[in-house]
Amino acid sequence: MTNTVERKIAVVVGHGMVGHRFVEALRSRDEAGTWQVIVLSEEKLPAYDRVGLSSYVGIWETSALALPGNEYEGDELVEVRLGVKADSIDKAARKVTTSTGDVIGYDALVLATGSYAFVPPVPGHDLEGNFVYRTLEDLDGIRAAAEAAGPGAVGVVVGGGLLGLEAANALRLLGMTPHVVEFAPRLMPVQVDEGGGAILESLVTELGLTVHTGVGTSAIEIVEGADLSERLKVTLSNEAELRAALVVFAAGVRPRDEIARTSGIEVGPRGGVITDLGMQTSDPNIYAIGEVAAVEGVCYGLVAPGYTTAEIVADRLLGGAGEFPGADLSTKLKLLGVDVASFGDAHGTTEGALSVVLHDAAKGTYAKLVVSDDAKTLLGGILVGDATQYSALRPLVGRPLPADPAALISPAGAELGADALPDDAQICSCNNVSKGAICGAIADGACDVPAIKSCTNAGTSCGGCVPMLKKLLEQSGVEVSKSLCEHFTQSRAELFHIVQSTGIRTFSGLIAKYGKGTGCDICKPTVASILASTSSEHILDGEQAALQDTNDHFLANLQKNGTYSVVPRMPGGEVTAEQLIVIGEVAKEFGLYVKVTGGQRIDLFGARVEQLPLIWKRLVDAGMESGHAYGKSLRTVKSCVGSTWCRYGQQDSVGMAVLLEKRYRGLRSPHKLKLAVSGCARECAEARGKDVGVIATEHGWNLYVGGNGGLTPKHAVLLAGDLDDETLIKYIDRYLMFYIRTADRLQRTAPWQEALEGGMDYLKAVVCDDSLGIADELEAAMAKHVDGYKDEWAAVLEDEGKLSRFVSFVNAPEESDPTIGFDDSGERKVPVLLGIPEIPVGVAADTASATNGK
Repeated sequence: MTNTVERKIAVVVGHGMVGHRFVEALRSRDEAGTWQVIVLSEEKLPAYDRVGLSSYVGIWETSALALPGNEYEGDELVEVRLGVKADSIDKAARKVTTSTGDVIGYDALVLATGSYAFVPPVPGHDLEGNFVYRTLEDLDGIRAAAEAAGPGAVGVVVGGGLLGLEAANALRLLGMTPHVVEFAPRLMPVQVDEGGGAILESLVTELGLTVHTGVGTSAIEIVEGADLSERLKVTLSNEAELRAALVVFAAGVRPRDEIARTSGIEVGPRGGVITDLGMQTSDPNIYAIGEVAAVEGVCYGLVAPGYTTAEIVADRLLGGAGEFPGADLSTKLKLLGVDVASFGDAHGTTEGALSVVLHDAAKGTYAKLVVSDDAKTLLGGILVGDATQYSALRPLVGRPLPADPAALISPAGAELGADALPDDAQICSCNNVSKGAICGAIADGACDVPAIKSCTNAGTSCGGCVPMLKKLLEQSGVEVSKSLCEHFTQSRAELFHIVQSTGIRTFSGLIAKYGKGTGCDICKPTVASILASTSSEHILDGEQAALQDTNDHFLANLQKNGTYSVVPRMPGGEVTAEQLIVIGEVAKEFGLYVKVTGGQRIDLFGARVEQLPLIWKRLVDAGMESGHAYGKSLRTVKSCVGSTWCRYGQQDSVGMAVLLEKRYRGLRSPHKLKLAVSGCARECAEARGKDVGVIATEHGWNLYVGGNGGLTPKHAVLLAGDLDDETLIKYIDRYLMFYIRTADRLQRTAPWQEALEGGMDYLKAVVCDDSLGIADELEAAMAKHVDGYKDEWAAVLEDEGKLSRFVSFVNAPEESDPTIGFDDSGERKVPVLLGIPEIPVGVAADTASATNGK
């Protein structure tokens, strides 16, 4: 007899960040599959990162903001209806009528409608040229208006809070001159006080913003006959007038509770759907989560409490009794590159509260701690310009201070360690992760930050708690040794610096002066890679040849039966008919198995070691060279056909791919490198899965970095957008050389980026803004590599000494390895091992290594 599950229907109205979190939470916990979920999304895009809305500017690719798993692919219990709005609710019948006329019955209804942008009733607010800052569609409209007005045109932002400064930064990135109008006497009045606001205003003014505080907007008019860059006249309450191309309203948000109002569900006097602590509304079958929910009358406009409400409803639907624990309204932001953080009672409203302030106008920093009247308990704080102490201070709110409050914010004061925090202290407010949960994950084997993120979700949202995660690792006694191996106490990055600065060019010289012993299979190939990265010497020259692993030693990939594969380079996937004919002739003559790889190249399998030079000679004579499939170096630059052939292509992706592959061929690095260039946002080259991905836009190129395949695939992250050819290449030069210099042994770009102190903000500062002052040095190092490049196969063919290495047996160079064989009885030629006796377990490595000279 087959057991069937009686499923209930949960209808979710809204598919924003919180709605998506609810669906994820319910589906991950509902192991029995008791709930079928139907999501109604008024927007035509599935859930995306609305908090990171400004990052859309310059990319103009909606996929870049898409939340992971937002399409629930392969999950038959989730249905998302895009572009469909819930029009009405019949509470008695428990049915929802949609904008398409469908009527959907429900057992539970979850309102996740979020909020809408508030537009003050300014005369002229509805004229053409006025926008709000809420959705991707809003940003598309702002972009069109900005481009029509031309560079330097004025854009007025009404509202100087968090959203207003985000909007002003977007206008700045669009080439406009932003003016910010804030009715309060300072910027970000909710988060910062007068002193913090003064520093913030000074910092953003230096970045090109014009700030008008203490004034409102009286009227907006269209100026007939004026140029598009000055078509609007904005009159302020102090009678000042601004001529602008557009106006963006970013004066706050209001709960989208209209469907609740019209359906007879209780709403608050100031808006929002009234709920109890279990997120249940006045109707027991209807819940509200996120910004639309007024939990016991209070709406919360941050994503962290929104996620909490989503988790509570998921728990309730599965029989739990979760309740809203209250909200941490702390925020840590980077606005226009300026750190701003506030936490707890930031404004000192608690009776008897005292403030300790450090205001350094010269350095552009402001720090304030609010403490109890005996100065022993932390109540809150504000940090502007430098928020490095945020992750350590925020969890201490409401708890005894471990040191004098002034010392905690003074540059020369006390360092606040992780041991000062109790186990129940909340480290990650976005995902409600405590110190105890993180320490538990560390005790269970999470020995680095990426592992903690994977186990606990801490640090996966805003990233503000990552410095504290590192402190907890240190406190837990996890020692991550920087030593490369037992022979070198230095890290790979330190050895790279030593080689570069001392001019040492041999392994023996390096280990004699900076190491001990004779070396091992860890340090030898690592030093070989460093030596190759810092010069254009052939990897088989002199002492270096003995350092290489098997693949590099024979410039080919060793296969399971002792033969090798040969992969000629095809820059950007391009190959001539003549070269294809030569490849076919070589394969036929030497009896090789042929396969087209995923990197747009042709792999020739089954070559004996003594055949390698003969095969290379044929390929080199045809104008081909080593594809470096064997090395920790650039492998391929994949491309689509781009604007040359494709009707959707916006740039010449093949031409750029060929240019990049020829530029970086032979570049040795800590791990293999893969690049790709796509000619448009359709992404046929799969660039965002590569270490460096380039995607064409209407205005140039978007540059993505840190994408990896393998056991833990990672999408690349946008580094810069709409770049011209010269800037694109300059940034890639810097990025690759910075990676080569600082990454650990065998560390791919994705984990390297995750481990960087400061993350992507730091990487962008180094690569794009030259914050370390090393850009010229990195570019010069790459130029040296480009100028010194020579094909490794061709160099072997020109050197009798190197050619003598390519034999199966050192003591019998004329003989072939008799253990190599093939089975070609089927449709494919496959390798087999011949005449090898069974090797007892435990001696396999020693016996196998003695069979030949490899």
